[in-house]
Amino acid sequence: MKKIVAIGGGECGRILKDGTKMPYETEPMDKEIIRLTGKENPNFLFIGHSQPVNIQKKYFETMVKIYKDKYNCPCKMLKSTELMDEDKVNELVNWADIIYEGGGNTLDMIELWKKTGFDKVLKKAWEDGKVMCGLSAGASCWFNECSTDSLRILYGSDQPLMELKCLNFINAFFTPHCEEDGRLESTKEMLKDKNLIGISISNCSAIEIIDNKYRLITSKGQFHTEEAYGLKVYWKDNEFIIEKIDKSENFKNLNELISK
Repeated sequence: MKKIVAIGGGECGRILKDGTKMPYETEPMDKEIIRLTGKENPNFLFIGHSQPVNIQKKYFETMVKIYKDKYNCPCKMLKSTELMDEDKVNELVNWADIIYEGGGNTLDMIELWKKTGFDKVLKKAWEDGKVMCGLSAGASCWFNECSTDSLRILYGSDQPLMELKCLNFINAFFTPHCEEDGRLESTKEMLKDKNLIGISISNCSAIEIIDNKYRLITSKGQFHTEEAYGLKVYWKDNEFIIEKIDKSENFKNLNELISK
């Protein structure tokens, strides 16, 4: 089976610079990621390539507190600086049951993967049945295209959101944190001349895709207190259509979601 859990956003219990501990909002998603492996204590590989090298280790430590300390999963990390080491990459990816990418700069991450050939490694891992998952940038990457704030990360908050070609495991346009910063309105414009369905996912919400089935997973946020949701958005007959994705626990046909 091919498995993706794409989390629109949410806090993972990270520690801020002032020592404040953020809440843990992604528990239902993390539990489902583990369940999908079919193992009680699956091997968790964190890649974190959407963050600068000096941040990746600290991000990994946050995920270890979840996957190792809470759920007793063996955890390892593949640094972005190790992607040219083919033996290292193959060793860690073959070891992994779960491959998790965190939030950050989607643009630089995708460029790095395509430059090093890691995009092809990830596709084979997905085809081999490993659970491909992540949050924000680590959710967007699995789709054909996405909306990203990479220009804001690189050059400042006055920069626009941008559209980006991703790995195209799923033929749809993904928008994370869709309730923030005019992202839905921006997605509307980005989709205008595309024959793509948009999947817009809020904080504390995730789209789970297993082969040709999907469902929405949500959690109750403590920092992000708005109700979590997912939207199917697209243009049809010169009208922008917005449809709420059903919160039922039952899986539905993916082709119905990503077609008009």
